[in-house]
Amino acid sequence: MSSPLSARSGSSRGGGHGRPSRSSGGRRRGSGSGRPAAQNNQNASAGPATPPAKVWTEPASGMPTFAQLGLPAPVQKALDDAGFTEPFPIQAATLPDSIAGRDVLGKAQTGSGKTLAFGLAALARLTGERSRPTAPRGLVLVPTRELAAQVVDALDPFARALGVRTAVVVGGTSMNRQIDALRKGVDLLVATPGRLTDHIRGGTADLSEVTFTALDEADRMADMGFMPQVTAILDRTQPGGQRLLFSATLDGEVDKLVRRYLTDPVTHSVASAETGVDTMDHHLLLVDAEHKQAVVAEVAAREGRTILFVRTKHSVDRLVKKLRQAGVSAGGLHGGKAQGARTRVLADFTQDRTPVLVATDVAARGIHVDDISLVVHVDPPPDPKDYLHRAGRTARAGASGTVITLVTPAEERDVRQMTGKAGVRTRNTRVRPGDAELVRITGARTPSGVPVPAPVVAQPPARSGGSGSRRRRPAVRSGQPTRSGGAGRSGQVRRAG
Repeated sequence: MSSPLSARSGSSRGGGHGRPSRSSGGRRRGSGSGRPAAQNNQNASAGPATPPAKVWTEPASGMPTFAQLGLPAPVQKALDDAGFTEPFPIQAATLPDSIAGRDVLGKAQTGSGKTLAFGLAALARLTGERSRPTAPRGLVLVPTRELAAQVVDALDPFARALGVRTAVVVGGTSMNRQIDALRKGVDLLVATPGRLTDHIRGGTADLSEVTFTALDEADRMADMGFMPQVTAILDRTQPGGQRLLFSATLDGEVDKLVRRYLTDPVTHSVASAETGVDTMDHHLLLVDAEHKQAVVAEVAAREGRTILFVRTKHSVDRLVKKLRQAGVSAGGLHGGKAQGARTRVLADFTQDRTPVLVATDVAARGIHVDDISLVVHVDPPPDPKDYLHRAGRTARAGASGTVITLVTPAEERDVRQMTGKAGVRTRNTRVRPGDAELVRITGARTPSGVPVPAPVVAQPPARSGGSGSRRRRPAVRSGQPTRSGGAGRSGQVRRAG
C-alpha cells in the first residue's frame, strides 16, 4: 500500500544557534558522539522489540521537585504560579530522560499528567531558537480536535514563559487562519494527522526541520485508522530526531511504530494503563430493557458532573432531547457536529452550565475535564480498551470517581466477559427506577419534568456589501481554561509576553 504522502528526509538548516545534541549528557545541550539516525523508510518496520517498562516508584527521599527534573527556571516559576507544587509520577519518571534527549515511551493511566510530561519536555528542548515560516521544529500529534486544543491550552503559560510559539492545526476550523499562523513561524505545532496532511500536500507546512515529535494517544490513532498518515508524517521529520510516544498499550500497530521510528527508547510506566485505578469504583447495574430509559433519566438528574456514553451519533442526539424534555440540562458531543458546536458544548460542560454530557467515543480520549464524578456506559462499550478509555474520564489525577454500566439481560454475559478482560472488579446490582441502591451508587434523583429549552446560538453578523452577501463565520475557540491555562483560538500563534 502506498503512503498517503511521499517520504522526504530533511536536513538541518545552517546558521543560527545549533540544536540541542541528542547525545548530550546534560539537561539540554552538550557535546557527544551522537546517535544513529532513526529508520525513516518503508523497510524499517523490523526493529528491536519494544523494551520492557521501567516501573517508576517514588524515591524514599520523596517526590523530586520540578527543578530536580531539569526544567528551565521560567517554567518552574510558571508551574508555581499555576499551583503545581510537585510533579505527577509520569512526569517525574519521563522528564529527565526526555529533557536529556532520549526517545521515550510513556505508559500510564489516563488523567495521570501525561500532557505536561511530554509538553514540558518539548518546550525545554525547543527554547532558545526561532522557527522559520511554515517550518516548525516541534510536533505533537493527537487523535482528536478537542485533545489538540486542550494540549495547547495546558502548555500555553509555560510556552509564554519561554517565548516558544505554539499553534493548533485541526480539521473543522479555518484553513486560512492556520496558514497565516504557520507563515508567522511556529516552534511547536499541535496537530491531528488529517489536517496536517492537508497542509503538507498544500505546501503550507514543512516538517523537514522537526527535531522533536511527540505522539499522544498513539493507540487511539491506530484504532481510528490514522497509522498510514502518522507514518507518512514521521517520514517527513528529521532522521534521528527525538521522539516521544505516549499510549495506553504498546502492542500491535503501536509496537510497529516504536520499532520503526524510535531509537534505543526507554519505557516508563507508573501504573498499569490497562486496569482501573484504585480510586475508581466499577458497578454493573442490571436493568430490564423496559426500565432502562427511566433509570438513565434518574441517574442524569443527579448532582455533579456526569458523562453518559452511547454508541452512535443518532443515539446522542436522541438521548439529549429526551433528557432535556425530562428537565435535565444535557449537551451532546459527537463527531458529526461542527467544530464550533463541539467547542460550545464542551465549554458549557467544563464551566458547569450543562452538568451532563452525552457522548460517543470521540470524547473518551479527547476530553480532559476535572471533577467528573460519574461515568455512565448507557450502551456498553464493544471491547475492554474502550471501557477503560471511557472510564478514564473520572478518577483523574488521584481524585475518586464511579463508573457504571447499564446492562440488560441480553447483554449481561458479554459485558461480564468484557470487564473481566479489562481487569476491573465490578459490583453487580439489580436496579429499577427509584431503587434505594440506585440512589446510593449514583446519587440518582427524579427529574423535575420541566423541559430545559434548547440553547440559543447567536447568529454571526452579516458581511457588509449588500443583502446577498454571505455571513462571516464566527471565530472558533480551540479550548477552554484548564487547570494550567486559558483558552486560545485554533490556528493562532501563542507568543511570549
